[in-house]
Amino acid sequence: MAEFTHFNERGMAHMVDVGGKEATAREAVAHAAVRLSPGTFRQVVNRQLAKGDVLGVAQVAGVMAAKKTSELIPLCHPLPLTKVDLSFTPDESTATIHIAAAVRTVARTGVEMEALTAASVAALTVYDMCKAVEKGIEITDIYLVEKRGGKSGEYRRGER
Repeated sequence: MAEFTHFNERGMAHMVDVGGKEATAREAVAHAAVRLSPGTFRQVVNRQLAKGDVLGVAQVAGVMAAKKTSELIPLCHPLPLTKVDLSFTPDESTATIHIAAAVRTVARTGVEMEALTAASVAALTVYDMCKAVEKGIEITDIYLVEKRGGKSGEYRRGER
């Protein structure tokens, strides 16, 4: 079993030294879901909310969040991101917007946290833009879907 790396020999939190690692291509994809009422869901999908294009704003918010991850998560390294892409898949049967955030870099550490932050902030932005219409919005299912690159290799959700 792998051990926790964010604690030094005294048990204190520290930023992991990645200086000796080789910069390699890395990619991560994260997921988040936003469950709405059917009426609010239709307004979002049809771009009928007074605040504007909810998913367009959430797209930009997710990209911005990925770029700011090291400022939000204390022990994350600042990374030179080469790509951030968010996609939104509406599921009418459950009135849910599924968000996928894909992030790439060439660096000494992975971009899992950047992908998770992008998906989370995109979901929070949907909530923010819809809260005047509906208070019972649920943000669920935030998780890493897959990651590639680095010493630990590939990971796909469901493969443990």
